[in-house]
Amino acid sequence: MLEVISYEPQGDPYKTPILFVHGAWHGAWCWEERFLPYFAQRGYAAHAVSLRGHGGSSGPRRLSWVSAADYVADVAEAAQQLSAPPVVVGHSMGGFVVQKYLERYHAPAGVLMASSPPKPILGTTFRVARRAPLKFLQVNLQFDLYPVVSDSDLARYFFFSETMEQEAVALYHGRLQSESYRVYLDMLGLSLPHPKRVKAPMLVLGAEDDAIFSVKEVKDTAAAYNAQVQIFPDMAHDMMLEAGWQSVADAILAWLETQEIG
Repeated sequence: MLEVISYEPQGDPYKTPILFVHGAWHGAWCWEERFLPYFAQRGYAAHAVSLRGHGGSSGPRRLSWVSAADYVADVAEAAQQLSAPPVVVGHSMGGFVVQKYLERYHAPAGVLMASSPPKPILGTTFRVARRAPLKFLQVNLQFDLYPVVSDSDLARYFFFSETMEQEAVALYHGRLQSESYRVYLDMLGLSLPHPKRVKAPMLVLGAEDDAIFSVKEVKDTAAAYNAQVQIFPDMAHDMMLEAGWQSVADAILAWLETQEIG
């Protein structure tokens, strides 16, 4: 069973719902913090799915060999429960899943936030290995990505700005969990997205201070989809939880309006 957290607007909603897909180590909770109520207040039925084995969703006790195709199936199952095909918004690994989803399924639009690119994540691998070499070795010995985020200092470095209050970092770090090693291999090259198969209009957003995906990688992703791109200054990887989250949400809302999606 999949956990889907939903916020419905008061009054008549727009006909097109929005489905948010979290990144590695996270769950639907990261969208509920701010984005779901914000989008609902602006007329959209806003939903966030926890991929199998994440948050309140059921799944294998160990996620090691769950594939990107499995996560795509989860997004498809969640989308089918909604009133209409949703706009799909994916963050980080969730952006990778959204790209794979859009190869097979119709959606009015897709939004990628600090997303894994459609090319092998060699740069990310190098950055993680350089920052935490022993943790990276542990990941490859245990086939489990959790060691990368196992302490709050690493979580802050990879996900959050230096200015985020320690209490907030501790809260979010406490919610992080294990992640699939197989999906890491998929992003490394085992099962990459095919941008030419995607027909939906795309918006690509990135963070200037992202320690996981560089600004160049974000811009290259946008180029691959012939998509509009926007980079947010003074912002780290977890764009939906950062202090400037509202500017990110407003950028999505403004773009949806230009696409006449509502």
